Amino acid sequence: MSVLVSGFSKLSKTEKIDWLIKNHLSDQKNAKDILTQYWNSDQKLQQLHDEFIENTVSNYYLPLGVAPNFVINDKIYTIPMTIEESSVVAAASKAAKFWQTRGGFKTKVIATNKIGQVHFTYTGAFSDLEDFFKNVKSKLILDAKPITKNMEKRGGGILDIQLKNKTKTLDNYYQLHATFETLDAMGANFINSCLEQFAKTFKAEAEAMLPMPVTVIMSILSNYVPECLVRAEVSCNVEDLAEKDIDPNTFAETFVQAVKIAEIEPYRAVTHNKGIMNGIDAVVLATGNDFRAVEAGIHAYAAKDGQYSSLTHAKIENGIFTFWMEIPLALGTVGGLTSLHPLVKLALQILDQPNAKQLMQIVAVAGLAQNFAALRSLTTTGIQEGHMKMHLMNILNQFNATENEKTEIIEHFKTNIVTHSAVVEAIENIRQ
Repeated sequence: MSVLVSGFSKLSKTEKIDWLIKNHLSDQKNAKDILTQYWNSDQKLQQLHDEFIENTVSNYYLPLGVAPNFVINDKIYTIPMTIEESSVVAAASKAAKFWQTRGGFKTKVIATNKIGQVHFTYTGAFSDLEDFFKNVKSKLILDAKPITKNMEKRGGGILDIQLKNKTKTLDNYYQLHATFETLDAMGANFINSCLEQFAKTFKAEAEAMLPMPVTVIMSILSNYVPECLVRAEVSCNVEDLAEKDIDPNTFAETFVQAVKIAEIEPYRAVTHNKGIMNGIDAVVLATGNDFRAVEAGIHAYAAKDGQYSSLTHAKIENGIFTFWMEIPLALGTVGGLTSLHPLVKLALQILDQPNAKQLMQIVAVAGLAQNFAALRSLTTTGIQEGHMKMHLMNILNQFNATENEKTEIIEHFKTNIVTHSAVVEAIENIRQ
């Protein structure tokens, strides 16, 4: 039975585990062993991990893999990827190898502006509020100088503040809509600190200058960053798409049609874009960035025209096949886990210490590569042939297969279709 607990955060890690086992894990004798076996033997390193979040009881491992052979703007990269789903790293690697001899990936950063808002209500006349904002705007920026001075020295800072009237959609609702440049930092703390100072100044000045009070509801950055855009693309002559059993013209036309379906059919678009995020999230995680923020912003962008749609696009013009994507990405290579987590530091080192703009481009390429690999499988052999062969090892491990059993079964499925039931049958036949 679950029970309420008081003062849980004040318990030691061992006491937290004992409480969990007693109240949630039916006093399982092996539960404590499972949790503690993932602790790092280096106490200082373990303490670092313990202090990333609250109420830590163990570490949760995900595989860190690498996908080599990416040619991005004529530079070779090996991309680190953290993900639990089989076939993702293999698919990315396969796409990288395919395009390395066809010109590689081309990328560019379109914009890097980020957004933050002070949400407030005002019951007086909009004309009064508008005049007040014009007078107070410069003071908002001035009062934030202690926060922005270091960012400004590096070339970033506050780009603009606008007053937005949202009363048509919600009574008495207005915004201070601010844009920022945060350079190599993701910038969440910087932006939020600026916004809270804006709110403080705005409210204080309003008390002296407006006939009605301003009520600040909240001050917070937005993870929707449609002005922080990166583009990634691949292109080649249609005939260069040829492979051993694939007619290039048929492949190109079918591929473009598959993308067009995802552009107009939301049921397909969600799965289509999920595949893109397999690649994006894996690199975002490996480099210590916030994949939830990235996910939210990208999916909002996919619905920006009123219907959820494909993030990627494809065309054939004058015998040239082009496949591309433009997505919003707010990433950082300084601050947060990038300066704390040892594996994140190594991941960035593997990428040759990219700045934020370079990381945006690398991450976008990982997403585009993943989508290319998925669509290539879907429109030729089908997705399951490759995916299930990669998933085969997971099934074997579920049944505690020995090394000899794994060798024999892997050999068997080189020429047979992999399904869960077929693998189970093969294991049973060997063990009989």
